[in-house]
Amino acid sequence: MPNFIIKTHQKNNVYKGNQIFILNKGMNSGKPQKEPFINSFVILFQNEEDADTVYWLAYSLWKAKFWHQSLVGSVIPFLRIDDFKIDFNSKANEMLQEHELHKKQVQALRLLEQKEDQFQKNIVLINEMRRVILMRYCK
Repeated sequence: MPNFIIKTHQKNNVYKGNQIFILNKGMNSGKPQKEPFINSFVILFQNEEDADTVYWLAYSLWKAKFWHQSLVGSVIPFLRIDDFKIDFNSKANEMLQEHELHKKQVQALRLLEQKEDQFQKNIVLINEMRRVILMRYCK
């Protein structure tokens, strides 16, 4: 079970070691990233493997829109850190009980993300080719 500390990210703080950032404002609340968001929580880890494991756990919760039930605020929805800590710790414990299944799911998620990136690159190339062909008509 990975050990981690969840804190509110301070804008000017520089963290050493392994950490991930979780967006805490807006409809994308719960979105994990390796680089800091302005409005985010930071999760600090002792090693890279724990950070990677929890990153994919947070990613799957975000994609499943798990955090939408915890959002508060009428104009700009946000996550409270206490609610986030309670829910995230319980989900981490629950999902990591079956660590081998979690590893397989992370591997599948990585593969899907690679395929998605490749498709995005292909779409950019298709649009570029379309632009070049259409530019020939303008000459």
